[in-house]
Amino acid sequence: MAMAMQRELDEAAIRQQIGNVVESIHAKDLDGLRLVYAEDVVSFDVEPPLEHVGVEAKLKNWGRVFTVFREVEYEVRNLVLTVGDEVAFARLFGRLHGTLANGAATEGMWVRGTLCFQKRAGGWVVVHDQASVPFDVVSGRGVSDLEPTEV
Repeated sequence: MAMAMQRELDEAAIRQQIGNVVESIHAKDLDGLRLVYAEDVVSFDVEPPLEHVGVEAKLKNWGRVFTVFREVEYEVRNLVLTVGDEVAFARLFGRLHGTLANGAATEGMWVRGTLCFQKRAGGWVVVHDQASVPFDVVSGRGVSDLEPTEV
């Protein structure tokens, strides 16, 4: 019984961390995002290079996003969590959208996301994240016009 309750508490804490990401992106709050990521986070993001290491590299990516958007939103769909005692992972579809700095509205594109969490000092932080789009094998190009189905 206690183990099940702890699992529910951990899942709620992880969902809150994902909510913190959504809120921090909307507010363009790098300090808020810093609280979600481990200092040694490794990120396989959609933009080069293949690997971004450390929280400063991750926040630099978000900083670039915040300069591209005047107003930005992040939408999460189909979130599924798998939670253990010390590690957990989330899979989801995510989409950045909003108003670009030049005033143009953009619907953005959906990406596949995986967030790997580790419990450190009693709290859950992202130690690895990956965002990707499928690619067309023949052309070698990413396919960015897909939309997830509702679950």
